[in-house]
Amino acid sequence: MELGLVGLGKMGGNMRERIRRAGHTVIGYDRNPDLADVHSLEELVGRLKGPRVVWVMVPAGAATQSTVDELAELLEPGDVVVDGGNSRWTDDEKHAVELGIKNIGFVDCGVSGGVWGLENGYALMYGGAAEDVAKVQPIFDALKPEGDFGSVHAGKVGAGHFAKMVHNGIEYAMMQAYAEGWELLEAVDSVTDVREVFRSWQEGTVIRSWLLDLAVNALDEDEHLDKLRGFAQDSGEGRWTVEAAIDNAVPLPAITASLFARFASRQDDSPQMKMIAALRNQFGGHAVEKK
Repeated sequence: MELGLVGLGKMGGNMRERIRRAGHTVIGYDRNPDLADVHSLEELVGRLKGPRVVWVMVPAGAATQSTVDELAELLEPGDVVVDGGNSRWTDDEKHAVELGIKNIGFVDCGVSGGVWGLENGYALMYGGAAEDVAKVQPIFDALKPEGDFGSVHAGKVGAGHFAKMVHNGIEYAMMQAYAEGWELLEAVDSVTDVREVFRSWQEGTVIRSWLLDLAVNALDEDEHLDKLRGFAQDSGEGRWTVEAAIDNAVPLPAITASLFARFASRQDDSPQMKMIAALRNQFGGHAVEKK
């Protein structure tokens, strides 16, 4: 089939290549003309035969909204827009209504796989009406990993990005657990080869995972991570997961703690720890460190 793909960055560019390898035609547009096959969204839509499928892979928020708005004016009834970025599920519901007024279908798709997806395939979680999903199915089949698993029609519009959001929240907590274990191993004198301890866990243990494999890769490149600064950004989906948990009264202590740990990483001189140090000095006479 034919696909229009908007956004050809680290993820989108590799997705275009994987879809083409599966025998489909992909016409890509990006603001960077060196990456693009066409020079505008209008030209992209004009090159596709109906019913068209246009997959959007641009940053969540304003960039996605403006792209959907423009596509709403260019596409025709029966066409489908897929948002494969990291949009909030509430935005999906708004986009589906906006496009639905013009009888244009909408499918939201959470995509996981990162820079490894070109060779390994992408895990896909998508939401939308069955008839709209069916129009995109050959592309989903091209992108997914080999085998029976790796993609799911998660439910209605918004379900795909909600599922991907929860996936990323779990990822936060798993990474935090590995990081805490690594720091503790590094802190004791008795463990003399932390990297090889991590490597030993890759076979036969209940905590083996792809994240563990990636941790070993990182330690192979920089055994004690001396080249890195202890700072970790958050993409937003961890926050959305915690907000959704509050809205639905679902306890998420591990995921919430892992999100707050990232906030702590941005403080070179923690104001909270100043107060804790002051209180310990006041009630127990514990020493405080001065600047």
